[in-house]
Amino acid sequence: MRGLRVSEALGSGFSCNGNNVAYLTGSSTPLNGYGLDKKELFKIPFQARPGPSISTSYTSSMGFTIQNAILPTAYPHLLFKGILTYGWPGGYWVFHGILDKIKLAMGLKATQAVALLALGHDESDGKIMLEKGTNKISFIPPRDPLLPRKIKVFQKLTQKLGGVLFMSKYRSTAVHLLGGCNASSSGPSHGVCNPKGQIFDPQATVHPGLYVCDASLIPCSIGINPSFTIATAAEHISRHLVQDVLEYKIRREGTNNLGGVEDPDSFIEKTKTIDNGRRSVVTFKETMRGHVGGMPCIAYLKMKMNPHGEDQKDSDIEWNLGTNIHGKSHPLLRGKVGGHVEFRGFEKDNLHIIDGDVNLCEVDSRTPYTHYMRYHLHLVASTGSRYILEGRKIMNPYLLASYAWREATTLHVTFEKVADKSSKNDDHDKVILKGELSISMMELLKSLVSFEGNKKVKFLSLLSGTLFRTYFLQIPRGSQEHFNLSDCEHKYSYPSSTLHDIKTEDGVVISCRQWKCQQSLSKLRGSDEQRNPILLVNGYAVESYWLPTEPNDLVRTLIEEGHETWLLQSRLHVLNPSNTFTLEDVGRFDIPAAINKMLELLGPNVKVHVVAHCVGGLAIHIALMGGHVSASHIASLSCTNSSMFFKLNALSTVKMRLPLLPISMLILGNNKTLPLVETSTSPPVSSRHRLLKLIALLIPRYERCRCSECKVVSGIFGNAFWHENISPTVHQWLNKESSTRLPMAAFPHLRKICNSGFIVDSNGSNSYLIHPQRMALPTLYISGGRPLLVTPQTSFLAHKYMKLHQPGFRHERVVVEGFGHSDLLIGEESCEKVFPHILSHIRLADGDEQQGRNVHINVAEGKKVFSDSEANQYQYEEGFGITWFSPFVVLLLAFLLVSLLARLFL
Repeated sequence: MRGLRVSEALGSGFSCNGNNVAYLTGSSTPLNGYGLDKKELFKIPFQARPGPSISTSYTSSMGFTIQNAILPTAYPHLLFKGILTYGWPGGYWVFHGILDKIKLAMGLKATQAVALLALGHDESDGKIMLEKGTNKISFIPPRDPLLPRKIKVFQKLTQKLGGVLFMSKYRSTAVHLLGGCNASSSGPSHGVCNPKGQIFDPQATVHPGLYVCDASLIPCSIGINPSFTIATAAEHISRHLVQDVLEYKIRREGTNNLGGVEDPDSFIEKTKTIDNGRRSVVTFKETMRGHVGGMPCIAYLKMKMNPHGEDQKDSDIEWNLGTNIHGKSHPLLRGKVGGHVEFRGFEKDNLHIIDGDVNLCEVDSRTPYTHYMRYHLHLVASTGSRYILEGRKIMNPYLLASYAWREATTLHVTFEKVADKSSKNDDHDKVILKGELSISMMELLKSLVSFEGNKKVKFLSLLSGTLFRTYFLQIPRGSQEHFNLSDCEHKYSYPSSTLHDIKTEDGVVISCRQWKCQQSLSKLRGSDEQRNPILLVNGYAVESYWLPTEPNDLVRTLIEEGHETWLLQSRLHVLNPSNTFTLEDVGRFDIPAAINKMLELLGPNVKVHVVAHCVGGLAIHIALMGGHVSASHIASLSCTNSSMFFKLNALSTVKMRLPLLPISMLILGNNKTLPLVETSTSPPVSSRHRLLKLIALLIPRYERCRCSECKVVSGIFGNAFWHENISPTVHQWLNKESSTRLPMAAFPHLRKICNSGFIVDSNGSNSYLIHPQRMALPTLYISGGRPLLVTPQTSFLAHKYMKLHQPGFRHERVVVEGFGHSDLLIGEESCEKVFPHILSHIRLADGDEQQGRNVHINVAEGKKVFSDSEANQYQYEEGFGITWFSPFVVLLLAFLLVSLLARLFL
């Protein structure tokens, strides 16, 4: 029922060895059928004591044997006297047990009694099964054709010895249980195992390594006491089992030819090796409780670390606090997991772990400072359904060990149902739930007490060493990977493109790259569907759409969909950095200039889909709500982690509230462009730049890598992506080739927007939210469900704003689980989990436009005034924004940083 494929004969062919149990009491004959209590044991000499359990045996010519049995004094004999038995002869036997108990209470000598056992041959056709509905044992006893004769013999003995005979009410009363896993030479149709004890696999031959070697393989009743027969069968099975083990070990070591049976010395040597491996195993238990998918869940786990007995010498200098130079964890920190999971909200029965792995020091080369504890469990229910529970504990050296206890005791889990192979609709049957399990202090102490194995001290020292390395030493694990990016760029080439240099109204030269598509603005593949062009607007100085090292970026995806694609490279871009500008300039001049260029080349009646990220989203909302771009030219607007609102997490909010940014601008002086790459010569790296980068490296951030450029950017902005979500090649390309410079001139304006929580002008005034009538267009706002920088509150407030003020247009909001900020667009799985939402929104907008379903609402200028007080009335209602940061600790560290800067300048 837990998923093991076995023969349908399991539980059949059950035999009781012809057993029948009777109890003779009230006899005047000295039967000595009672055991002795403590006092009698020392008073009665050895020769006069009752015999062993079976002391007398008589074999009848009718085909069965009668034996007597001695019952211990502590046994509840009253059960045999009318409660679980029938009495013979009729009459006072109903009160016999009570009278006997009264005699004992009065100190009188109890009547003589003895247990009688009949054994012989039955039909061996019994069945023992487990009922799925009740989880109770269902037993059908084997037929016993000699039962009437046995009862007559019991009655004759009673007449000769005198007394009362009690017979069991239940045919299941037996002491010699045989069969149920019957051995057969005819395959799984007639038995459960072969004559070697190997369990049959109906879909193959046998299950390697799984044996039956007790009485359950004996396929029939024996007729006598079966202990010697069972021992003989076990020795027979063991002989084959040992040979199979040795053959397996030899095959694993690469030897194909056994060369005959091994000599005893070789066998002893191999046995010692196995024993030494077993001594290196450490076992312990762990119990975690929590909620998965909102339902209570408890995991009772049994860990076996180093299950293969790998012997790693303590003197091996390659291992350093749990891992080697390649990031592989020590064998004692890797193991197998057993036990079960209680998930009553999903399955009423326990989910048993049929295969589980654990690694208590897993390393990802993309996050070398982060320490993972990963659990991978295969579960099976009594219904036959299978599940996979993936869990991991994430330990980051954020603020030293401030969150060490919570991180080390909290398991983030994903519970997934494995689709049935016979199911045609796998996606419909797939169930994925997420949640957290944690271990309490009391359960942790119980876990420590449960430790077994002679390497438990070493295991604890290794585990403590890994935690100390993670939180205090903060030494990266593994080795840094370097890639030849030119090979990737050559492998994933783009269609030909045109770079347009555009001069804005304020005289700044920006650029826009155009990828033409022959299917754009025409009938696509014989359909009437029209594809409007798309304008991509990046975030702050970071490329998110055009990724030459990746096979599936948004530019390639849009071109394949038949859209002509334009990529704006504004004054925020590293190719066109300006020393004096604000985000308002991007919205007032750059975006209108790019859209005008598109209208000039493609026609004045063309509508443009706009996809914007982060600061680019702020700029397009400034352009629209400031009246610099008409919504009549915009087919749809899609924003990732951006909108007219901009809500940050705790750490970023603290950094924006504190005077860190004004101090940074003061350090930069007149040159507001910060070189990020060490070899950068344009602009030259000055001492001011080095000082600012040093300060940025000291600012706490949740996740770190080995790349110094990434550390500087995350120190200034905060982490822009989860490293595990992006490929190493795109990480290297972004930091070494793409984002080589950071124009910081717009940071004072960005700070005002962040502190306000919504877009404001360069003076900090609310000049944009008061014009909702200018946002007459369909919108899509996407947020990451695992926020790093901008919280999902940003998209929530924007969606609510648009639904309130522009109800005649299609407005959508999506929160994508597992993503942070920029990894929504540059992640390895973005093409599967994020891009489909953007494409769907664009298709719906094009379809609505062609069918005339959009309702344009003309609102007079100033008719709906959205004041500052109204802007603040929106409250986030979905529970996001809860962070793992401690604001108090962040403030304290920020205060220390400001004090350090004051000392440097004073």
